[in-house]
Amino acid sequence: MRIALSVAGSDPTGGAGLQLDLQVFRALGIHGAGVVTALTIQDTKRVQRVLPAFPSVVIDQLRVLLADVAPHAIKLGMLATDDVLRAVALGLAAQSEPRPPLVIDPVLRASDGAQLLERRAYGALVDLMKGAALVTPKLPEAESLSGIDVSSQSGAEQAARWFVSEAGAEAALVKGGHRDGAPDDCLARREGDGIALTWLPGERIAGEPVHGTGCALSAAITAGLASGHALEQAIARGRSFVRDAIARAETVGAGRLLRF
Repeated sequence: MRIALSVAGSDPTGGAGLQLDLQVFRALGIHGAGVVTALTIQDTKRVQRVLPAFPSVVIDQLRVLLADVAPHAIKLGMLATDDVLRAVALGLAAQSEPRPPLVIDPVLRASDGAQLLERRAYGALVDLMKGAALVTPKLPEAESLSGIDVSSQSGAEQAARWFVSEAGAEAALVKGGHRDGAPDDCLARREGDGIALTWLPGERIAGEPVHGTGCALSAAITAGLASGHALEQAIARGRSFVRDAIARAETVGAGRLLRF
């Protein structure tokens, strides 16, 4: 059995967060394990309140789980607070070698602007990226963490390089969904002593915004890594999976949710 672990906040709609990650894992043939970092009060349109889990509970979840189950890949999503983030870092440090690939989706804010990671935690989040297989920031997240203006193509490329050269990740996928025009993604990956850059063309699908697309993409890539795929293949398969899910999205309540 191939296993992927999601460490993320709960979304009671099932359209994002931990619940969505587990749905994506299952759709891609992977058993999903989950550690809850926060509860949220939200609907399909807006996050109304975030209630972080006790850091001691988060680290105990991780330590007990990882002492018994060895996931083949791990995804980090919403971490809520500096204390929770540091508890996650300590829990992951207890893993035995070799450690599975780690995918970090730096969830800073919801689409409606609600804060999902307190500002003082940004530095610790960057520290956590060292050695990660992949970091998947949206353009605004890439700018907030790197301090680089990503409004131009060259700025997005510079930010993607920053996550590898300065934050220490093995690769970074800067997602272009917030860009006007084609939502192309920029992939930077460590290659020998240098950094290789690749632009991955995107297609903007007509219709209202769909909830949870960023969570779904990082979860799909994590599932691919858990299956044993190389990073580039996992990214390609994950992007195709999410593109199809967006095309089939349906209205649920006041919003639109992915359909697999």
